[in-house]
Amino acid sequence: MDPGVIGVFVPIVAIVGGITLAAIKTMAKARIRELQIRERIAMIEKGLVPPPEVDPSGFDLAMDRHERADWTAGAPRHRRAGITLMGVGFGLMVLIAFAGHDRSSALGVGGFLVVLGAAFFINSLFELRQPPPTPSGPNQLPPPPPAGS
Repeated sequence: MDPGVIGVFVPIVAIVGGITLAAIKTMAKARIRELQIRERIAMIEKGLVPPPEVDPSGFDLAMDRHERADWTAGAPRHRRAGITLMGVGFGLMVLIAFAGHDRSSALGVGGFLVVLGAAFFINSLFELRQPPPTPSGPNQLPPPPPAGS
């Protein structure tokens, strides 16, 4: 067989094999999910109450942890986005100014991104600094120790 023909068939076989594998995996997951649903229906028909999750207490603990961590997500994200946009804006200013020999276009295009980045950065300074009060319950974690201790 010609080596050129083999070189053409290798990627084709790899792509078809990958698609076939993905399809088989999807069908297997669907079958498992169907069996889980049937098991849940059988429990309900027998008068049992199926649990909301496999580990309800672990689920509640994870949700509490997620809610506590969520209040800090905005400020660092906005700060990173602002710094990145300002860097891209300054980079475009330099690129257009030196490569295109047009300083006014460089200031316009890059300046827009720098101002947009500065807006994100300033927005991060106004974000909530303290966590919102959370109701205490049996599944709540103890509050974190103060930073100075």
